[in-house]
Amino acid sequence: MQTNNWPDYVTRERLDHFIEEALKEDVGDGDHSTLAIISNGDNKRARLIVKQEGILAGVDFAAYLLNYYDKHLNFNQIMKDGDMMKVGDIAFTIEGLTHSILTPERLLLNCMQRMSGIATLTHQMAQEIMHTKARLLDTRKTTPNFRMLEKWAVTIGGGYNHRFGLYDMIMLKDNHVDYAGGIAKAVEQTRTYLYDNQLNLKIEVETRNLKEVKEAIAVKPDRIMLDNFSIEDMRKAVELINGQVETEASGGITLETLKEVAETGVNYISSGAIIHSANNIDLSLKAF
Repeated sequence: MQTNNWPDYVTRERLDHFIEEALKEDVGDGDHSTLAIISNGDNKRARLIVKQEGILAGVDFAAYLLNYYDKHLNFNQIMKDGDMMKVGDIAFTIEGLTHSILTPERLLLNCMQRMSGIATLTHQMAQEIMHTKARLLDTRKTTPNFRMLEKWAVTIGGGYNHRFGLYDMIMLKDNHVDYAGGIAKAVEQTRTYLYDNQLNLKIEVETRNLKEVKEAIAVKPDRIMLDNFSIEDMRKAVELINGQVETEASGGITLETLKEVAETGVNYISSGAIIHSANNIDLSLKAF
C-alpha cells in the first residue's frame, strides 16, 4: 500500500490503535448476526457504490482497515482518494471471507462517508479562493479520537492542516493573552519557555482588534490571527502588517463569507466549518 503521500500524522501505529478501539466498540464479543448465518469458510464479493456526488475520501483507509482485519482479502481499487465521484460509481471491490467483509463494514462506511463529506466541503471552499493567495486551513474543532481521519480528509479535499494538536505549534489565544497580562508579555514568556525547553515551535498570536494587531506587530510572532474582524478592519490589519509576518483570518468563516475574506489579502483562512459542518456522503457496500 502506498503511504508516501499520506500526511505525517497518519502513521501505522495511530491507524492500528484507532481501528482496534473502533472494532472493540462495535464488535464486542462477536458479530453474532454474521456468526449465526454465515459459515466460517464462506467466500463472497462486495463493492463500494457511490450514491451521492462529491469528492471521494477514505479509499486508502478502507484498504488499510480491510488488510488489518484480514490480510487475505482481495481489495481491487477502482477509484482513488480525491476523485470526483458521481452516483453509481464503483470505488472498489472486495473478495474473500464473508465474515471479513461483513464485520468491519460499518466501520469502513462510517469513516468513508464522514471523510468524503469533509473532503467535498473542503473542495467547495478551496475552489472559492483559488484566485487569491490565501490557503484554507482546518482547526482543532474535530471529533474526539477521530481527528486523524478528519484532518486527512481536509488534505484530500484540497485544504491544509493547521496544527494537529496543542504540542506542535504555539497559539496564544485571547484567554492566554488576558491571563498573561497582554500580548507582549505572553510572547516574551513563550519565547523564554521555548528557549529553556529547547523547542522549535512557531508562535501565533490571536488578535481581537486593530490595537492588538499593532501590539502583535511590535513583538513579531510568526503569524497574527485576525479573529472575528470585519472585512474593513481585516483589510486595515493586512495593510498594517504589510507582510512583516504571516496573517490568518478566523472566526465564523463559511462558504458564503470565504471569498470576501480571502480578497483582503490574508495568507491563511482557518475554518472549523470544513470539518464540523460537513455532511456525510452516502456510500454503500453491497454484495454482487
